[in-house]
Amino acid sequence: MCVGHDAELPALPPGPQTAVSERLILEAADGNRFNALAADPTEPTDVAVLVLPDVRGLFKFYEDLACRFAAEGHRSIAIDYFGRTAGTEERDSEFPYMDHVSQTTSQGLNADIAAAVAYLRADNPDIRIYSVGFCFGGNISWGAATQKDHALAGAIGFYGRPDADRPAGDGPIWERCHLIESPVLALFGGDDPGIPPENIARFDAALEDAGVPHEVATYAGAPHSFFDRSQGEFSAESLDAWNRMMEFIR
Repeated sequence: MCVGHDAELPALPPGPQTAVSERLILEAADGNRFNALAADPTEPTDVAVLVLPDVRGLFKFYEDLACRFAAEGHRSIAIDYFGRTAGTEERDSEFPYMDHVSQTTSQGLNADIAAAVAYLRADNPDIRIYSVGFCFGGNISWGAATQKDHALAGAIGFYGRPDADRPAGDGPIWERCHLIESPVLALFGGDDPGIPPENIARFDAALEDAGVPHEVATYAGAPHSFFDRSQGEFSAESLDAWNRMMEFIR
């Protein structure tokens, strides 16, 4: 199960900068309007981060994460997936997100990602953009790296399922590693029944065979969605995952 609607980021060291955030409605090339939260640092680096939420879509946990990346100096944006089927109205914890996940498509998700990438590049066409996704978003992050037009500098995925057809219609990511255009960081919980060790090993091998620069880390005993303050016994693992992300984008 992914993090709850009221989840909080794990305890992380404070960033050196102040982040200023703004809720937006972006428009994709096909006319879809969708929610996003942009976070800007006081002194931007040459790196930006695209935050791709779990199956719930955009909510406070991922908005806070975008702000946390901005506190490191990285312009960030977190996006929603469900503008086409749920509109842009505010949603509560009862939102039936799985009804909307099943209606997402690769074409639609990549159109929305393209709009978010264009937003991040508006002031600096040469900025290096890294995607960071969780669960459903982990798959979307790796899949976005197969799209040349996004021109990602790297793709990070927390506990995505390499055997799942996500985005729908594209097929499992381990069958598409030859299409990946950027380095990959993959982070997994070692006690995640939905992602057994043999699937992680197969994904790792597929990345290796495709010649994709990559790092795969599995945290022994950690469950799915361990990157969450309520999983306090895995705070060290969460901090290590954060530090790996910071090193990856450096």
